[in-house]
Amino acid sequence: MKPNLLVLASTFPGNPNDGTPAFVLDLARREAMRFNVTVLTPRVRGAAPQEVIDGVAVVRYPYFFKPLEALADGAILDNLKARRSLWLQVPALMFGLARALRRQVRLLKPAAIHAHWVIPQGLVAAICAPRVPLVVTTHGGDIYALNQKPLLALKRWVFKRAAQITTVNRQMFDRLVQLGIPAKKIAVLPMGVDTSVVSKKDVKTIDGQLLVVGRLVEKKGIGYLFEAMRTTSIGSRITVKVIGDGPMRGELEALAEGLAVEFLGQRGRSDVLAAIAESQLMAIPSITASSGDQEGLPVTLLEGAAGGIAVVASRLPGIDEVIEHEVSGLLVEQRNAAQLGLAIERLLDDTQLRTKVAAGIAEAAKRYDIAVIGEAYCEQIATAIREATNG
Repeated sequence: MKPNLLVLASTFPGNPNDGTPAFVLDLARREAMRFNVTVLTPRVRGAAPQEVIDGVAVVRYPYFFKPLEALADGAILDNLKARRSLWLQVPALMFGLARALRRQVRLLKPAAIHAHWVIPQGLVAAICAPRVPLVVTTHGGDIYALNQKPLLALKRWVFKRAAQITTVNRQMFDRLVQLGIPAKKIAVLPMGVDTSVVSKKDVKTIDGQLLVVGRLVEKKGIGYLFEAMRTTSIGSRITVKVIGDGPMRGELEALAEGLAVEFLGQRGRSDVLAAIAESQLMAIPSITASSGDQEGLPVTLLEGAAGGIAVVASRLPGIDEVIEHEVSGLLVEQRNAAQLGLAIERLLDDTQLRTKVAAGIAEAAKRYDIAVIGEAYCEQIATAIREATNG
């Protein structure tokens, strides 16, 4: 009989094709091969309170007045920055999670808890289920941001109580070690992608089409692409498709006025994969946000990599672990529109280089196949269970 695993997350699709990043669900599907998996996640509009997706049980808990619940619709940190009134929902979310977690622990008696993000999921699990082995996965914002002294102390407390910790890039590993966490307790494990599904489809590529995918927030750095289009020659040579939504959409639409840019809004995975297949280039001009938040390792990059698309991206930790400059993509310094424009121009002009880096990143993507990554996560969870069992 498979042991029960309770997965905690705050970013999770309300329905299979709603455009919400599905990396927690993708991983949970793999975990379900070795565990009976239940995902506990906040309620979102239009989603079933309980359902089963490919063998993964999903329970969505209420945390505020239903018509007003908005904190967990997308990325929590970005929502708080965009609407300060949402801070009123933070304690409600914590309380709702605590109540739902206690109930699921009583019902399931899980052998382990896998918490995505140290705050709030890891914190609530450490408080409400201290006897259940805890695996905490950090994704970026929970390491790069939330570093005021009280929050930093809370993170240290959670990490010390976790049985195992995973993080998505080497820089975040180093930061955890600097917090006093033993290196042997930490594994660098990014999210994964199903390379067989994402791989390049037999679709005609549209010359000059450049794709940007992601939530429209500061750390995505999309405004620098538009600046590059205005100040370098690429403005007359490319058309840009932007997939995603978020609090900066209005500002970005204003910045793109008069440029060959189309905002497609939030799209499901099938639409994203089709856009990857038909686009000649992908840009990931990510930056370190004013809050200190930055990408851990964008799943969008991994999907583009598996799709064999030529990528220009900012030289940031995590990204530079996937892309080797001029081998599997081109890297530019963040916030440098001139470099970004020059790199895009090189790929437009040099067919041999474009083909080379597209093949290189497709090869690099094999390291991040969900089957490989999922098995590694299952081993981390199994280790936590064994150590707890053996005392």
